Amino acid sequence: MSSKAPQAYEVKELGGTPEQEAYMRDIIDQFTVDTKYLNQIRDHFIVEMQKGLEKEGATVAMIPSFVEGRLTGQEKGHFLALDLGGTNLRVVLVTLEGAGKFKTVSSKSRVSEELKTGPMRNLCDYIAECVDTFLTEQGLEDQEMELNLGYTFSFPVLQSSINRGTLSTWTKGFACTGAVGKDPVLLLQDALLRKHVPVKVSAIVNDTVGTLLSNAYNKPETLAGLILGTGANGAYIEKIDKIKKWKGGKSTSDEMIINMELGAFDNERNILPLTRFDNKLDRESINPHAQLYEKMISGMYLGEITRNVLTDMIDRELLLKREIHTSFAWSKDISRHWSFETAFMSNIEADNSDELSVSKEILDTNLNLHDITTTEARIIKKICELVGKRAARLAACSISAIIKHCEVGPEGCDIGIDGSLYEFYPSFEARMYEALKEMHPEINDIEKTIRLGLARDGSGVGAALTACVAARMEQTA
Repeated sequence: MSSKAPQAYEVKELGGTPEQEAYMRDIIDQFTVDTKYLNQIRDHFIVEMQKGLEKEGATVAMIPSFVEGRLTGQEKGHFLALDLGGTNLRVVLVTLEGAGKFKTVSSKSRVSEELKTGPMRNLCDYIAECVDTFLTEQGLEDQEMELNLGYTFSFPVLQSSINRGTLSTWTKGFACTGAVGKDPVLLLQDALLRKHVPVKVSAIVNDTVGTLLSNAYNKPETLAGLILGTGANGAYIEKIDKIKKWKGGKSTSDEMIINMELGAFDNERNILPLTRFDNKLDRESINPHAQLYEKMISGMYLGEITRNVLTDMIDRELLLKREIHTSFAWSKDISRHWSFETAFMSNIEADNSDELSVSKEILDTNLNLHDITTTEARIIKKICELVGKRAARLAACSISAIIKHCEVGPEGCDIGIDGSLYEFYPSFEARMYEALKEMHPEINDIEKTIRLGLARDGSGVGAALTACVAARMEQTA
């Protein structure tokens, strides 16, 4: 199943003034990444992957996940997942039925501000209570056997085994006391034991690793999982003997999933085609000089890059300039950071209406940009297209790097992708395939060989599958 995104309708003729046309030629040039450049980025990516596999502290961190071996799709049984990372806490029961089939039931509970900032013990007790209530609802409270649980704990954790780690810092508005420097698995396990909940926390899970596994259960040829949504990350299956920095001792398999943390690729600014608009975004972000690749390919940032180009045109009086005594099209709303959302880009890119009336309405309703002319709408649409297309092409570089690094043969592989950008942004997948085709001229049928597909719910189904792998590893150890 590929993404459900609509098609993007690209602008052919702008019909602007000579000054507008000249400006746009320069912008097109800056945002276009040709085949030769794609290959250079991909090759640099492979070098950075190698560095991350060899030593700690590399820009692309290449973190061993401790998840060893592959899924066959024949695994069976009940497994739990717990997803903590925002306003809600989600508990998921995944019943694996074999042959790549599974059923899920889940419940959501709100995490109050008080719990987010109070003692860690209170948060863990609340989680244990939610798990207990959920098991009772599912009729599983008197399990003879402990249920294995995969814990998607979306905070920076230094892992030391599949179910051990140390919280290095809180993010996302959490600030519980008595947690930093401690093992979140042990803290939760203690709370479950206090409440006599028959659950064993078997794995601490990164959502990208979960995405890979949720794809692999019904597609055992899965090599990698990516998240292309608000943020961006990737994970893939590596041979343990290639992980030169591995100090984890004897393993139960010759393969392990690596969490790449690829958003940080090229923080050194050696290769990425950064424009002044990207530099402005980076400078004004909460994490300057960090996650540069993520800032060029993920949904959180694309609207802001587009807004930076539009405001530059407004400043140069190349857009929304009106003669005196006519309606004033320019509005201060577009001057607000983050006011031009990536969702607007999606709708504008999918617009195939006469005179781009849909795009004009989006700009009018959301940004008070009234009386936009059709030429102006075409220019704005073209800028959305350039930013969106560049993101898809640059995202494809990481997939190409994984494929080359892993020396994938003619049999090809499956790549599971989760995230709103991949799923909903017009032609995002098609543009990724276009770039992959250019980088892999040796592959005759790119879509049949590098099989991209939507992998849902890495933090739920994927976490439960990680618990399943952890249980298997324990038996074979």
